Amino acid sequence: MKFPDYPWLQEAWEQVQRFAKESRCYKTSRIFPTDVNNHNTLFGGKLMAYIDDIASIAATKHSRCSVVTASTDSVDFLSPVRPSDSVCLEAYVTWTGRSSMEVFVKVSTEDLLSGTRKIAATSFLTFVALNAEGRPSPVPQVVPESEEERKLFETAEARAEMRRLRREQSRNFAGVLTTTFPWET
Repeated sequence: MKFPDYPWLQEAWEQVQRFAKESRCYKTSRIFPTDVNNHNTLFGGKLMAYIDDIASIAATKHSRCSVVTASTDSVDFLSPVRPSDSVCLEAYVTWTGRSSMEVFVKVSTEDLLSGTRKIAATSFLTFVALNAEGRPSPVPQVVPESEEERKLFETAEARAEMRRLRREQSRNFAGVLTTTFPWET
């Protein structure tokens, strides 16, 4: 929404909510021989680094604050990425809490010789916005517009609840883990 005659209202609107498209960003990379594993497909860890990088950019664009990765909620590898492919990542904020943001990353490949495209992976990550003191900072609500954005927004509450339960389980599990190295026993 635009308020050209009322700059103060425009500024207040932008601090309260932002459209999902305002956080959208893209990254396209070519796959080189040093990027592939013994199966001649892209290293999963390399793709995960690309995903975290672009997701952090989307979260920062939405919050206009420094952000930290709170969790990588899921990375689903759906199709291998081969050396003849380019890989394109698209990321945007799909849901917000008070200071947290869920970011969706869609990874597609394009065979550079044939032009064939497919979805190679999808991922959800959670980021927390930080103020200048390093404390959690409120973020604008996200406003979905496209069909894809609306679907992800509508299903976000269930994913947020799964994150909350998984975090609780992780904390409980961490309570029974040891920090003693094997050579110290």
